[in-house]
Amino acid sequence: MSLFWRIFSLNAVGLVVAAALLLGPVTVSTPVLPAEALVVVVGLAALLAANAVVLRVGLAPLGRLGRAMATADLLRPGTRPVVAGPVETAELITTYNAMLDRLETERAASAARALSAQERERRRIARELHDEVGQTLTAVLLQLKRVADRAPETLCDEVSQAQEATRAGLDEVRRIARRLRPGVLEELGLLSALRSLAAEFSAPGLTVRHDLAGDLPALTGETELVIYRVAQEGLTNTVRHAGADRAELRLGTVPGGVELLVRDNGRGLDGASDGAGLTGMRERALLIGAALTVEPAPGRGTDVRLRIPTGGGR
Repeated sequence: MSLFWRIFSLNAVGLVVAAALLLGPVTVSTPVLPAEALVVVVGLAALLAANAVVLRVGLAPLGRLGRAMATADLLRPGTRPVVAGPVETAELITTYNAMLDRLETERAASAARALSAQERERRRIARELHDEVGQTLTAVLLQLKRVADRAPETLCDEVSQAQEATRAGLDEVRRIARRLRPGVLEELGLLSALRSLAAEFSAPGLTVRHDLAGDLPALTGETELVIYRVAQEGLTNTVRHAGADRAELRLGTVPGGVELLVRDNGRGLDGASDGAGLTGMRERALLIGAALTVEPAPGRGTDVRLRIPTGGGR
């Protein structure tokens, strides 16, 4: 029954009963007697209470819908308000749920296009760094070598320092190129790429251990890239923000899919909101229909979990 007919029926019943009583045995004299006033007040209170109950029950789904709309997040899909209540309210909730489905689909499609463009741009920049900047720095090193062979002893130290600075710059350019374009992922596969990633982030003050299962189901190239990027971003956040001295990188099978875990023993979330890194990870997870959760680790630290349903990406 619609909310209109609920309220109308209740009011109609109350008025019909009141009219029947007034036309029947119940009368109101002038002046009003205390017993008559009591009957009128009790009847009015009962009618108001019934109206309040009907409105409270009928409008409760609207309150739940309002709270769901206030907390809706397209990066955390799947949560929907329950379709309940009068016809008008149920239709409104159904329409809202359909709108969320459409928005999530459009968000996933736009994120896929944006991330694909981002990966293409990463490859282009990495290629230019490797081919152009890397070759230029290599040529500079060779020229400095020839200068060092001919330079007087008074300039040897300065030329040597220039060589070391150039060599360090070349190594940094190569490191940046590797992070922009994970060639090891394309050449040696996901497990080797994750091992290389753990070794890359291991440094004085931070030990990154890995536990990578070798019996993973078949994953698409897109899914493997998302796993790699989430692991990379998770370890980057550990280095930049966690203040941790230990981190773990795990990849294995779970019921219904594959799970990646990046865990550290740092300072934890501390109620911090999602930054660009976490937002990017959530968008990548949506790209392959995966679920990303960020929560406190046992004891202290942070757990980043990416759970991919069996079957790969969308």
